[in-house]
Amino acid sequence: MAASEIPTLAAKPAATVMLLRDAPTGIEVFMLRRTTAAAFASGMYVFPGGKVDEADGEGDVGYVIAAIRECYEEAGVLLAVDGAGEMVVDGHPALSHRQAVYDGAVDLRALCAQHQLRPAIDDLVWVSRWITPVGEASRRFDTRFFIAVTPPGQSSRHDDNETIASTWIAPVDALRRKAQGGLTMMPPTIKSLEYLVGHETAASVMDEARQIGRPEAIRPRLRRDADGRIIGVSLPEDEDYADLG
Repeated sequence: MAASEIPTLAAKPAATVMLLRDAPTGIEVFMLRRTTAAAFASGMYVFPGGKVDEADGEGDVGYVIAAIRECYEEAGVLLAVDGAGEMVVDGHPALSHRQAVYDGAVDLRALCAQHQLRPAIDDLVWVSRWITPVGEASRRFDTRFFIAVTPPGQSSRHDDNETIASTWIAPVDALRRKAQGGLTMMPPTIKSLEYLVGHETAASVMDEARQIGRPEAIRPRLRRDADGRIIGVSLPEDEDYADLG
């Protein structure tokens, strides 16, 4: 099928969160490997995230709630605070509902209300926005990338469903392993890791991110061969980006 014949799909709203923590050698970020059976990003290393559900709400808050929910579902980390403003820690009864939230049997907002918690909306910072290229035939997303510091009293682990492995890793090491062929990633993940490189503490990343405001959308464009097959992706800084418009 020629590129001009491929229907343009609407980009669905989605949210992703980069969980950070301080380590003796600098910051680390939590990454998951998606199952090879996944329809999207099969086998790739990603951050916790997914599409915005109707129950998450609309507008800016809906994206943040989606990021918090996906973080709980995929990483097991619940970004929620109690009446004193303290983050949930291991052993809290709210942490026993991970599978129910994943199944859709329990709504995240209702779960927090039941346990006198509130989603830690103010503790997530929006740092970038990526829109899947026009012409992608399978699925497209309008994804907001957030950063947050992981609660020191909570454990993290992949869900063994959509994700099959997880690791805390320094951004520079993740990029090195990607270059060596050890980790496969999509361009938004790579660029997000590059954004983290150079920061020594999670607080430094958060402080800089809070200065961004509302990020401009990044819209990659597809490279195709003469037969219309996708052979790569061009980003705004690439020389051929304008020619692919």
